[in-house]
Amino acid sequence: MKIQVIQIGKTKDRFMQEGINEMLKRLNQFCSVEIVNVKDSVKNGVPRERIVAEETMKIMAILPKNSLLVVLDEKGKEFTSIEFSKVLGKANDVGENIVFVIGGAYGLSESLKKSAGVLLALSKMTFTHQMIRVFLLEQIYRGFCILKVKEYHY
Repeated sequence: MKIQVIQIGKTKDRFMQEGINEMLKRLNQFCSVEIVNVKDSVKNGVPRERIVAEETMKIMAILPKNSLLVVLDEKGKEFTSIEFSKVLGKANDVGENIVFVIGGAYGLSESLKKSAGVLLALSKMTFTHQMIRVFLLEQIYRGFCILKVKEYHY
């Protein structure tokens, strides 16, 4: 299975990048993960709606076909870790790749959200788009541990 994470902007904080690197290392035993950074469109004086529209266009241009599209959004569905593992398992069973999309500082367009196979909220709490990258990879790793009946804490 191949998992792609498309995200707006680069991870700026070193400690977050270290967390991402650790999760990618752990995930390597279960699947191939590719992180795709899309340049943000934030510029002084540019309206929020235009920024979101530009970033959405950039994402849509690189979305792979025939993959389960999972868009992260605060209004999405919340899953337990076991429920989320079933989403991963179902995609894996049918040979489907998964693309996760993490928006930028201003979020994602409604059209992109509506095109998602899964609209996912990782929490009712609000986190920065930088932090959620680590949390998402950790939950993907935890999901595979659940599927493979592998001890998470060791």
